[in-house]
Amino acid sequence: MEGEGLSAEEESVGQEEGEDDEEEKALSDEGEKEEVLVPCPLTEEMLKEGLSLLCKIGNGLAHAYVKFEAKYKDLTDISPLECFIHLRYVDLSENKLQDLSPLSNLTHLLWLKMDGNLLTSAHMQELPYLQVISFAHNRIKNMEGFTHPHLANLNLKGGTDYSLRYNAHRKLTLSGVNSHYFFVLGHSGNKIQTALGLSQALYSLRILELRGNKLESTAGLYLPKLKKLYLAQNAIRSLEGLEALEQLSTLHLRDNELETLDGFSSSMKCLQYLNLRNNGISSFQEVAKLQVLPVLQALVLMDNPCSDDTSYRQEVLIQLPHLKRLDKEPAEQN
Repeated sequence: MEGEGLSAEEESVGQEEGEDDEEEKALSDEGEKEEVLVPCPLTEEMLKEGLSLLCKIGNGLAHAYVKFEAKYKDLTDISPLECFIHLRYVDLSENKLQDLSPLSNLTHLLWLKMDGNLLTSAHMQELPYLQVISFAHNRIKNMEGFTHPHLANLNLKGGTDYSLRYNAHRKLTLSGVNSHYFFVLGHSGNKIQTALGLSQALYSLRILELRGNKLESTAGLYLPKLKKLYLAQNAIRSLEGLEALEQLSTLHLRDNELETLDGFSSSMKCLQYLNLRNNGISSFQEVAKLQVLPVLQALVLMDNPCSDDTSYRQEVLIQLPHLKRLDKEPAEQN
């Protein structure tokens, strides 16, 4: 089980990494209203209808269903799933679930999707092979309880489609998180104010998504194996601790509040793509600070005050002659 991987489609549950995504609308306060829940347990008929993908288990002499799906059922209780210990793929999206404990026995679980439920906590027992979790459009308030050692993709997206029904996620903190490889946060629902707590908890993280939160600084991102970092649509004013990101190749800082570019380091020897669109950079002297980045190839700087200068492109390319792309145009056009 430990070496079993997921397909590209399975790994991309709820994943959105593009820098040009439109900002999602703010969540409505109406979603704060408590919903009166009518008990709706998982029935035997739903089980028969949702089980699929018969696979060999154990030594190959026995078989069991390893996939279960029950969406849009208004479920409030999934206790019968406790007995289906061989399940690997579970989709319980669009229900009214508040409790994850019935999943604690599913020690072979690889993939779990519970978008559009009423979860206020993501705490669950450590599952040794779990690689993908999608809890988009819930009411998650903190990041405590993630101890799955092979977690590769975690989605806590807010999303406007659910703003009136659930109000999605509120303020999050990252203390106590212990997961690996991929971490997806952000968009309109989460309101993370600090990344402190990530340094020891996510030491194998490769891709981190924190768009659409309330970060004011990059402090706490001590993630030496990180390759892609998405911090767009925050309130970042200062860059701190970036010198530790020696393997980072892609950094998105679009739609923040940066006015200076102190904090970049020559130790960032793998950074090739940097998006600073729509910040407050007004001086080309700040742009010159990017000269410490030895392999920077693509820079997005449009929609900053300095881009209004008539000699904007020429000035930037004088400061950074090794650029191959500036904004959306190849550098050689100049």
